Amino acid sequence: MLAILKAFGGSMSAKYLQKLLFLFDRIRQRDDTIYDFVPFKYGCYSFQAHQDVLTLNKYGYISLKEDNSLLITLIPGKKIEKDIDIFDATCISDLKDKYANMDEKALIKYTYINYPFYAINSVMAKEILNDDELKKVESQKRTHKESMLFTIGYEGISLENYIKKLIVNDIHMLCDVRKNAYSQKFGFSKKNLQEACEGVDIKYMHIPQLGIESEYRQELKTQADYDALFQVYEKTTLQDNWDYLLHVRDIIEKYNRVALTCFEHDPKQCHRGRVAKYLMQLPDIKYDLKHIQ
Repeated sequence: MLAILKAFGGSMSAKYLQKLLFLFDRIRQRDDTIYDFVPFKYGCYSFQAHQDVLTLNKYGYISLKEDNSLLITLIPGKKIEKDIDIFDATCISDLKDKYANMDEKALIKYTYINYPFYAINSVMAKEILNDDELKKVESQKRTHKESMLFTIGYEGISLENYIKKLIVNDIHMLCDVRKNAYSQKFGFSKKNLQEACEGVDIKYMHIPQLGIESEYRQELKTQADYDALFQVYEKTTLQDNWDYLLHVRDIIEKYNRVALTCFEHDPKQCHRGRVAKYLMQLPDIKYDLKHIQ
C-alpha cells in the first residue's frame, strides 16, 4: 500500500487507493492475493485495506484528511522499497504505467466497466455509465424468488469473501446466533459485521438467546463431543427459547432469504445446524435449507 502511494505521487483519495489495490491484485494474478474485495457503494472495496489505512495513520506512515473524500498522504522519510520484492515492484510499475493518467472518476468507471459485479451496489453507477454498461452491471446481480433458509460459518475465510457468499446467494437478512457476538477474527464482531452487511444492503440481527456459552465449547475434540453438546442444547437452550426459534421463522417469512451464522465452517460442528434442523421441522414451512460452503 505504501509503495503504491509513493509510485502515484504520495497523495490520493481512499476511493482511488481502493481501486488501485484491486487492480494491483489483478496484475499480480497470484493465489496469495493481498486483499479481498466486495461490491460496495463505490464499487470494489476491502474492509481490511481500510483498516490498514487507519493503522498506518496511527503509526505515522500516512496522514488522513477528511474533506469531500478521505485524503491519504504518505509521510516522507519512511523506507519502503526494501520490503517490496522484485515481482511486486514490477507489478507496481505496470500499475503506474496503466492507470497513472486516470483521475478518480475515470478509474472508478474503468473498474465498473471491466469488473461489473463490483458495481452492483454502487450509488454512482448511473452517473458514470451508459445504458449498455448499466445493463452489464444489472446482469451481475443475483436475485432469487424462492424462499430459503441458509447457514454459514466464517471460519477460514475473510470478511470480504464471507460477504460475497451472502451476496451471491441473495441473502436479505443475516441472523447471528452466537451467544456473544465478539470475535478476534477481523470484521466478525457484532458492530463490524452489522456495518459490513448493511453496506451491501443486507439486514443484520443478533439473536443471542439461541447461542451456546463459550465455556461449553472448550473441550470439543471429536464429532461425538459435538453431538453430545448439541443434544443437551436441544433439550435446554432450544426448548427454553422456543419463542425465539418461532421468531426466526417469522423473519424468514418476512425477508424470504435468511442465513443463520456462527463461527464453524462445518454445520455439523455448529449449533446453527441444530437451529436449522428445528426450523425445518416446524409445520407449514415454505422454505428449503442450504448450507453455504
